[in-house]
Amino acid sequence: MSDPAAPTRHLWARWVQQASGAILALERQALTGLMGLLTLLILLNVVTRYTGMPIYWVDEASVYTVVWLCFVGASAMTRLRLDFAVTLLTDWLSERNARRVKALATFGVFLFGLALLAMCWIWMDPVGIARYGFDAKAYAADSFNFLYTERTQTLNWPTWVVQLILPIFGLGFTVHAAANLVEDLGLRPRAEIRGFDLHNAEEAVN
Repeated sequence: MSDPAAPTRHLWARWVQQASGAILALERQALTGLMGLLTLLILLNVVTRYTGMPIYWVDEASVYTVVWLCFVGASAMTRLRLDFAVTLLTDWLSERNARRVKALATFGVFLFGLALLAMCWIWMDPVGIARYGFDAKAYAADSFNFLYTERTQTLNWPTWVVQLILPIFGLGFTVHAAANLVEDLGLRPRAEIRGFDLHNAEEAVN
């Protein structure tokens, strides 16, 4: 007799997979946009320098674009299981124990994501800056946190805008790690990931 509660027993795990899939789709679009933007910035830099009219802020914009590109790509790679793995130990274990060790490693990645989110919350302190009515100078004077008073050198953007990539990365990274974990624990079958031209990403790297 089939268990009527089976389809809903691990419904939360399915939600984790769906959330990870939605984030991955956004990351795919972001990667495409960032790579296009980086190409345009490089071409603009080449043309303006060749004509003797360089634009001073292009270099800084290119650097920040690369930084965002790397963090978004790293988050996507986590879900695609493109992270590097050392199999010196698991090669000597049985298949069952190897799966357990792999799940333990994935759990460690998940804990790192949670720690990163906690660090970003303490560092950016949205509640603290809100208490001061978003007055960056008053907040910095009492907390000695100058994140909201600093600006970039040539673009003159608020530094916190550029560094938003850290909590964005932390959120995507953690959700992807959670999705990988529920699959490694056998709570959900391995999801089919579309939109990336990868035949077998895990075997290609590991």
